[in-house]
Amino acid sequence: MTAIKNSENPGGVLGMLQNSGDGSIKSFLSATSAFANNLATIAQSSVTNSSSFYAQLASQAIQKQNDEKLQQAMADLERTNNMVKPENVLDTYIYFDDGSNINTETNVMTRSDGSQIDVTTGAKVIDPTFIIQMADGSYLDTKNNILTMANGTQYDTVTGLKISDLEALEAQEET
Repeated sequence: MTAIKNSENPGGVLGMLQNSGDGSIKSFLSATSAFANNLATIAQSSVTNSSSFYAQLASQAIQKQNDEKLQQAMADLERTNNMVKPENVLDTYIYFDDGSNINTETNVMTRSDGSQIDVTTGAKVIDPTFIIQMADGSYLDTKNNILTMANGTQYDTVTGLKISDLEALEAQEET
C-alpha cells in the first residue's frame, strides 16, 4: 500500500524536477520527504527479507544437525544391540534335592509330585488340554480329577469331598 501511495507522489530527482516549477522550498522538501520514505520502505523490505532468509537457513541447518544426531544415535544403538546378545545365563533346568525342578525358559516349577507352579505368579499351572470349562465359571481338571467352582472351592470328583476336607483328613491320618 505504501508503494502504491508513494507512486502517486513522485519523489527523488524526477519529483524535484517536476515540482521545480513553483520553485518553493516547501515543494522541494515534500518531494525529498517522499523520496526518503520510498528509500526507507525499500531498505526495510530488504532487511525483512534478509532476516527471513537467514532464519530459514538457520532452521534448515538445525534440522540437518538434529537429523544427523538422530541417525548417529540409532546407529550407536544398533551397534550396541549387535554387540550384546541377551542370553539367559541360567541353566535351562535347575534341579533340587527333593526331586523338583525349575524350567528357567518357561518359568515353571515342577514339584516331585508332578504339580506345576508358575514361579513368576505363584499360580498353579494346569495343562489346558485337561480342562473343561463350565458355563458358570467353574472348571474341571480331568487330569487330577478336581472340580474348581467359580468361587474357588475345589472338590475331588472321585470322592466328592472338598479338597480342604481331604487335606485335613490326610493330616489326621499322618498323626
